[in-house]
Amino acid sequence: MAMKIAITRLKGKDEKDQEYCASYGHECFIVSPLTAKVHDDRVASFVKAVERDDFDCIFFTSALPAQIIAPLITRRPRVIAIGPQTARVLKSHGVDCETLPTYYSRDFVPYLGNWTKGKRIGIPRADVPNPDLLEAISRAGGIATEIRCYSLVPTGQVLDLKDADAILFTSAMSFKQAKWRRSPDLLVIAIGDVTASVMVAEGTRPDVVGDGSLEGTLQKLNEYQKRTE
Repeated sequence: MAMKIAITRLKGKDEKDQEYCASYGHECFIVSPLTAKVHDDRVASFVKAVERDDFDCIFFTSALPAQIIAPLITRRPRVIAIGPQTARVLKSHGVDCETLPTYYSRDFVPYLGNWTKGKRIGIPRADVPNPDLLEAISRAGGIATEIRCYSLVPTGQVLDLKDADAILFTSAMSFKQAKWRRSPDLLVIAIGDVTASVMVAEGTRPDVVGDGSLEGTLQKLNEYQKRTE
């Protein structure tokens, strides 16, 4: 059954959402519990560090820092993208990159393996802590430098879900900051297990949990629909 899905995104960051949803037989629209405030001074500092050759590797953990920073760098250390959307943004700006086989930062160090030891790794990201990633890099002998180049600011707006059959939360932060009301018929979807665990801890159990990607989540949604027909 075709569904109309509200997807939590920053405004203007929906890119291929419509295309992916259509390919799985659904429609979508964007709801934005958060907006981004870019810290230009931090961005400039990070770009200078890249140009000084301060990093052996840059890890882009989402598409927004890739969109901000990729056009500004000319030096190319090893670049890792967390997923295909981030990789597309980087490549659109001429930055070759590798893409993690999964969609979670916890898999970054296992992906690099022994190469991590002694390497200087720059991580431009949102102003949201990720101590587990930093600790994993440190344990593997790497040297992590995290640059919080933008903040995620709550919009404070109640999400308009009157036309939605489902809501898909794309991050734990978007769920935490969302103002919304769950109607009896609204299907609730988490993009991956990290988001799902936060939702459950706060009293909302998602009906569908994806693999960390939009495409994988839509596949899980269709499997759910077949089981519940």
